[in-house]
Amino acid sequence: MQLKLLVIRSANPTQLAQFYSQLGCNFEQHRHGKGPLHYSCTIEQTVLEIYPLAKGQEAADPNLRLGFEIEEFDTVLEKLVEQGGRITQAPGESEFGWMCVVEDPERRKLELYKRSNKKG
Repeated sequence: MQLKLLVIRSANPTQLAQFYSQLGCNFEQHRHGKGPLHYSCTIEQTVLEIYPLAKGQEAADPNLRLGFEIEEFDTVLEKLVEQGGRITQAPGESEFGWMCVVEDPERRKLELYKRSNKKG
């Protein structure tokens, strides 16, 4: 099995796309037929899309939790904070490697893992 698509709903898709761009996502604007304008990027073989909130949805779901392994860990973390992110778990060693937890501007939690150059 492989994850092909992940859709995030946002009250401010443009702001959220700018935030996630700090991770290295290269978003493009898309629209399918008469559907809403949204942002889309590809991470390896997975498409990440940021859509406006669904009709009747009052707020983004803050319970979604995403994990990203990133290069330039300290620089990216600093940029995320500048873009409205909030560190909820300070960087440190875990059983999965060096990581921290950051909330995006809509309170979703992102687990950020430092990419290791180890081959194994």
